[in-house]
Amino acid sequence: MNENTLRTLHYFEIQKNVASCARSYLGKRHAHNMKPMNDVHWIQTRLEETAEAALMLRYGASIPTPSLDGMETIMDLLGTGYLFSERDFSHLAQFLRSCAQLLKYMEGKSEIAPTVSRYAASMMLMESLLSEIERSIHNGRIQDLASKELTRIRKKIMVNEERMKRKLDSLLSKHRSIMQENVISQRNGRTVLPIKKEFRKLVKGSVLDESGSGQTVYIEPVELMSLHSELATLQGDESREEMKILGELTTLTESYSREIALNTETVGILDFLLAKAKYAVTMDGRVVQVNAEGRVQIQRAHHPLMVESMVPLDFTIGTNYRSLIITGPNTGGKTIALKTLGLLTLMMQSGLLVPVGEGGTMSVYSEIAVDIGDGQSMEQALSTFSAHIRNMIGILEQANSSTLVLIDEMASGTDPGEGVGLSIAMLEELHRRGATVVATTHFGEIKHFAAATPGFENARMEFDTVTLQPLYRLRIGEAGQSYAYAIALKLGMAQHIIDRSKSISDQGVQQNHSSTEKCITEHLPTLSGETEANVFVQSEATDAPPVADIAKPIMPTNAASQTTSAMKSMKAEETETSVPATVFQKGDRVYIGYLDQTGTVCEVEDARGNIGIMLRGRKVKIHKKRLKLHIAADQLYPDNYDLDIVFESKENRKKRKLMGRKHVEGLQIELPPDE
Repeated sequence: MNENTLRTLHYFEIQKNVASCARSYLGKRHAHNMKPMNDVHWIQTRLEETAEAALMLRYGASIPTPSLDGMETIMDLLGTGYLFSERDFSHLAQFLRSCAQLLKYMEGKSEIAPTVSRYAASMMLMESLLSEIERSIHNGRIQDLASKELTRIRKKIMVNEERMKRKLDSLLSKHRSIMQENVISQRNGRTVLPIKKEFRKLVKGSVLDESGSGQTVYIEPVELMSLHSELATLQGDESREEMKILGELTTLTESYSREIALNTETVGILDFLLAKAKYAVTMDGRVVQVNAEGRVQIQRAHHPLMVESMVPLDFTIGTNYRSLIITGPNTGGKTIALKTLGLLTLMMQSGLLVPVGEGGTMSVYSEIAVDIGDGQSMEQALSTFSAHIRNMIGILEQANSSTLVLIDEMASGTDPGEGVGLSIAMLEELHRRGATVVATTHFGEIKHFAAATPGFENARMEFDTVTLQPLYRLRIGEAGQSYAYAIALKLGMAQHIIDRSKSISDQGVQQNHSSTEKCITEHLPTLSGETEANVFVQSEATDAPPVADIAKPIMPTNAASQTTSAMKSMKAEETETSVPATVFQKGDRVYIGYLDQTGTVCEVEDARGNIGIMLRGRKVKIHKKRLKLHIAADQLYPDNYDLDIVFESKENRKKRKLMGRKHVEGLQIELPPDE
């Protein structure tokens, strides 16, 4: 998978969370190296074994997994000629005992956890190696019985130390009066007496040190010198014998290199498996059925990094449609829905259980391509739009039937008209290649395209219009609104600005057009009637025209030449751009160019210039400028024809007729959703 995809979808945080659940260095290493897989059978196997381990943990099992303390050093140095220390062998002995304990424990769990038990069953006991280490080393020290020679040497050392003790007791009694303090000291590993400086000549021996003040000298009595020399010789013999024993143990350990490596790797894999299971338990993860056909159907899904705070997500794609267009308000959860689907897919393909309801189905993809975030970069001189286009070019280069594409805020960062056109063209290309696409947008044209195109479907994030709170629930099959006015008002925008915005969007264009025409007529009285009748101002109509498009009144001028020049210019523009407006009637068959579809007018033009079109069984609102008359209603239907027969089902017509005669409790008429 692309590293940018893993970073954008927070996959590396999942790796860290799994690693924190592992005990051993190998388990943590496997977690940090975890990557999504592509083989369906292999993924399903990994999911089922993780579910099996999680089930054991949910029933309270405490699996005695070895911690591998100290084993990293042993495995790195095994076979290199390195002489292992007593500490190393203590770690190895503990590891071998833990392996035997784990093997015995899992033998009793073979029926309820056959897969996990098989991991433990593959380990080797190595009883002879463990027995030899325990015979030779205890509590980090080589035992006296490790060899006969070591037993003999240590007995001699004990005799020497006993003789030295008796001799010291005698010297203390003899020189107590001339000692600075009644204690025995050590200097350079040799026993000395602290004698007052003025009495130094009364004690035969070597001065090894003196105090900082010079009042005390530390003398090794001559009676102890021979004992010290003998002890040093014995200690040298002891050290050589201990090195010999460690060498023999190291050689024996190296003969079990393959078995030790097998056990260590098995423990690492088992620890990683249990870490995945522990993480699954913490977020209530479940196994899903895996396919490679692009089918996804999950209920009550949560983003794993916000399990407690997220409203569960129900999501379906890949059966009747492979492209889903999500609309809804800002802060409504559209981006979280994208990231939840993407991250859960990465987790599933990594063998991790995912926080969804029972019976979920998810698809395996060879690549997950994302365009989420504005991608601005001052260093690379990238604007938001440039970053989006660069991402989309990369996505289009690799997209195929095994690609999941997640796009946030399509058509953003540039002119809406051009952005919409580019977005629809890219959606068509991705659909042609068979990719699974989930995209978010605020633009009605893209919603209409999804409603009219086979293989596409709309969805919306629910919004409570009473409390002005997003509900974060995804409803598939319906297009949503952006609720820009409601959200702006909630965040503190002044009411008069909201009112002015609504005025501009709903009526501002028509009113200002009329005002402009009136100004031109009043201030140019010399124009002929024919000319006056033909003068008008035409503006590109949109759902929400910018304030800059509202025409300003034209002030009168005394210069006739300027007036004549202005009128010539306006007439030239009129000749080039003005087209007689078509008044669409209910029942007209119209052509929608940007969708390359035809539909039937079911509602006449509203105050904003939008017309209701019945398109493939759904009613959509499209601006009149985007429509072209295909066949007039009077050519399709006879006079006084009841158009309800076209736009309403037979059942609804019966209900409406019954309602006209009397009141019927609970009788309802279901209408197609507006988009």
